[in-house]
Amino acid sequence: MAYTIDLSGRVAFITGASSGLGAQFAKTLSRAGAAVVLASRRVDKLKDLRAQIEGEGGDAHVTELDVTDHDSIKSAVAHAETEVGSIDILINNSGVSTTQRIQDVTEEDYDFMFNTNVKGAFFVAQEVGKRMLARAQGSAPGTYTGGRIVNIASMAGLRVLPQIGVYCMSKAAVVQMTKAMALEWGKYGINVNAICPGYIDTEINHQHWQTRQGQKLMEMLPRKRVGQAKDLDALLVMLCADQSHFINGAVISADDGFGT
Repeated sequence: MAYTIDLSGRVAFITGASSGLGAQFAKTLSRAGAAVVLASRRVDKLKDLRAQIEGEGGDAHVTELDVTDHDSIKSAVAHAETEVGSIDILINNSGVSTTQRIQDVTEEDYDFMFNTNVKGAFFVAQEVGKRMLARAQGSAPGTYTGGRIVNIASMAGLRVLPQIGVYCMSKAAVVQMTKAMALEWGKYGINVNAICPGYIDTEINHQHWQTRQGQKLMEMLPRKRVGQAKDLDALLVMLCADQSHFINGAVISADDGFGT
């Protein structure tokens, strides 16, 4: 007997959806039946992705979002719920990084990463979470109560790596944020979990894997390969499914064994 997960009737809000993992997450959830709301600053890219998803028969919507701007977060979430309906699934994916030694990190570098990776992720989850809580408590309309929040952390949040120390710190904060939200919101049927990807080949870093430095790094990996964005599909859909109701506060590595 085949086992399928059907997300039909669910609305999924994906941040950082204009490229990379975010774009893949949006396509994956759409293929599983969810209506997807694509959110990022690069609206033109979102429109292209929407056209791809609609071309496959999916239901996709676009909203502009800057996670470093609290008003933008509130506006984007409100717009999504007005246009599509209550958000049932949040993929909290926006993230940035810089590469330098600890002694070379500037205040601007530090704020750049923490404002997006930690503060932005927190207030996106808070804004969506408050609406999920209101439905669960009967103070807001909606036939589906509870919800699924998937924070995209990183293997670097569990294992410190050289020259991205502040990024590692920020993703470690996302791990703890996930556990705190799961602890407080779990009794309302809101499950909050984190995925910690390892090295994934995306359009942003694709050229790096062709360089001498990239090849040297790849040789250090357990199976001497980097992942593809689609390698996270099954884990993502599982965490978004109704069937994952007993998985809450989990921090799941998807790094091909690099963190072991």
